[in-house]
Amino acid sequence: MLFSALPDAQGLYDPANEADSCGVAMITDIQGRRSHGIVADGLTALEHLEHRGAAGAEPNSGDGAGILLQLPVELLRELVNFALPGPAPDGSNTFAAGICFLPQDEDARSAARARIEALTAEEGLEVLGWRELPVDPDGAGIGKTALGCMPHMAQFFVAAPEHGGVRLGGIELDRKVYPLRKRAEQATGADAVYFASLSSRTIVYKGMLTTMQLPQYFPDLRDERCVSAIAIVHSRFSTNTFPSWPLAHPFRFVAHNGEINTVRGNRNRMHAREALLSSARIPGDLSRCRRSAPRTPPTRRRSTRCSNCCIWVGAACRMRC
Repeated sequence: MLFSALPDAQGLYDPANEADSCGVAMITDIQGRRSHGIVADGLTALEHLEHRGAAGAEPNSGDGAGILLQLPVELLRELVNFALPGPAPDGSNTFAAGICFLPQDEDARSAARARIEALTAEEGLEVLGWRELPVDPDGAGIGKTALGCMPHMAQFFVAAPEHGGVRLGGIELDRKVYPLRKRAEQATGADAVYFASLSSRTIVYKGMLTTMQLPQYFPDLRDERCVSAIAIVHSRFSTNTFPSWPLAHPFRFVAHNGEINTVRGNRNRMHAREALLSSARIPGDLSRCRRSAPRTPPTRRRSTRCSNCCIWVGAACRMRC
């Protein structure tokens, strides 16, 4: 599995059989006021969920921890060394950004980035740039197991081209970006990648970490300029699934606590109906709409599949989620 210490099938052991409850919390300002206090309170809530998470034989290799925030637009404008477009006339943000898990091998990483940039052009979008995301595994005290499968972290920035001096923003931009992310993640092998998020509205910081390690690993989260009106946090208890960096929560659309016991039936029914899927709201032809359907590899887990379906419904339907 990508960026995972999960062993391969051998003898009577099959990782497909690896399937209790995690810890989740949400902080929000009901008036929509962004502040670093919301971020800090979210991280405090996460620390108080340490007992709902778990670790392996090494107490510093966590099952997973993460936080979902509103995209800190002004912070990113100050941190990157390239221009980011201003807001749309309706005030929505006109660039999408997300954390990409890339290979540690430099050649494979370069190939992966080149492939993502080529796909961006194919989707009619513009690459704004990359930011090497600062992380501090030593300061966070990451364990040997988590370090052994740790991806290279980078932030990817993309936008829709201008038309009449105006760019798409918000949910409309996210609908354009969605097929790009799906196509980028379809590759397997040495240059495989995973996007923790890629959106004009939200961002996810997560990893194979303990709750205490998360803010130490990602310095962005300690920056006073990192502001949000919402914070969704998750402490993972990987009882029947081996931990990995991508399987940490929150996912792009879901932070889930519990089991989905009808997963095989759900997956089979979804696959059986993919040929019938269509939406005028996903850009491109019908085949592209179907390629963006929420098909999930068998190595992905139940909550991942649920999240993928929610994202597709949100992109394909009228809801402004």
